[in-house]
Amino acid sequence: MTTTVVIGGNFAGMTAALEIKRKGKKEHKVIVIDKSPLFLFVPSLIWVPFGRREIKDISFRKDTILEKKGVDFIQAVALRVDPNEQMVYTTKGNFAYDHLVVATGPKVKYDVAPGVAEFAHYIGTPNGAMKTRKALEEFKKNPGPIVIGATQNAGCMGAAYEFLFNVEKWLREQKIRKKVDLHWITPETFLGHFGIDGITGGETMLKSFMKMFNIHYHTEVGVKEVTKDKVILTSGEELASDFTMLMPPFVGVDFVVNSADLMATPAGYLPVGDDYRHVKYPNVWSAGIAVDVKLPFKPGKVPFSGPKTGYPSDETGKIVAENIVRVTSGKDKLKKKSWGKIPGICVMDAGKKEVIIVSDHLFKPRNFAIMIPNVFYDFSKVLFEKYFLWKTRHGYSQLP
Repeated sequence: MTTTVVIGGNFAGMTAALEIKRKGKKEHKVIVIDKSPLFLFVPSLIWVPFGRREIKDISFRKDTILEKKGVDFIQAVALRVDPNEQMVYTTKGNFAYDHLVVATGPKVKYDVAPGVAEFAHYIGTPNGAMKTRKALEEFKKNPGPIVIGATQNAGCMGAAYEFLFNVEKWLREQKIRKKVDLHWITPETFLGHFGIDGITGGETMLKSFMKMFNIHYHTEVGVKEVTKDKVILTSGEELASDFTMLMPPFVGVDFVVNSADLMATPAGYLPVGDDYRHVKYPNVWSAGIAVDVKLPFKPGKVPFSGPKTGYPSDETGKIVAENIVRVTSGKDKLKKKSWGKIPGICVMDAGKKEVIIVSDHLFKPRNFAIMIPNVFYDFSKVLFEKYFLWKTRHGYSQLP
């Protein structure tokens, strides 16, 4: 029997584990190690600050689902791995493996600039989203200027855009919009770059949104410092702010960084091929955010990264699972699809409106790419959330 240990159990990790077990059946023992027994649908965290979702609405216990499908779950913190000894060290003991899948997700680099950790809110975690909700409730009692955006080296611009438009909608619902100067800051070279070199018509569309909603925008800027009442940009400009939400950059988690033999990049990501197999260790694989992704474009004067969203994470989890099953079956030909050639499928919420983004490849060159605005309701965003939660709750990892 082949034993595969999967580190991390959200989008990439859970998909990889379920697919290995589904395809490998009794020939494969699969162990998922994660510090939390809960699966979290991260894209819907943008709605939590406004009370449109509660954390319980977008999370559920994954340990019971995994175990029903024959996957062992260990609630522990993975500390490091020795790929030469093929041993994972955790707070709950050591685990030997035949294959290892690193699907650890990100660590947030809050110290990207002074004051970001202390004075800026972050919506990418349940705790951060709830703190943001509380802060907005206080803010509406005495409204003032707001700054929302992404710092230098950030890659998750899409979620920040979504939060921006949701805040604008919320301000109007609270009848305080006229009292608020709303600013958007981004390291992108142009609006709608998204770390994928943009989509045809995207910049024009977002400029029209900014004008329609009276949002001041600042491109090609980073954050020099955040204080209690202002954001100082790398351009030298100072923006007054009584409420600040920023998306800092992601870096690799401690498990990867502390495993020196894995040869992680300076940012803490794993070097893998287009088959998501480690460049040195043929029985070590990576999926999701832990993958080192080479960008096909040069950022402008302020550096930023590419997006690592749920759909590519899910896809790379499936690719890794397929390849592990092929290798253990004695097959030489592996499935290959570079990160940039994974289709781009995204629904960007715009405050109970949405923009549907579809392309055949995430990165250029592309054969087609389109952005479709829906100004009436964010039906597709809600539908996608319901579908993904349904399929994951039932362990239907084989579905798109």
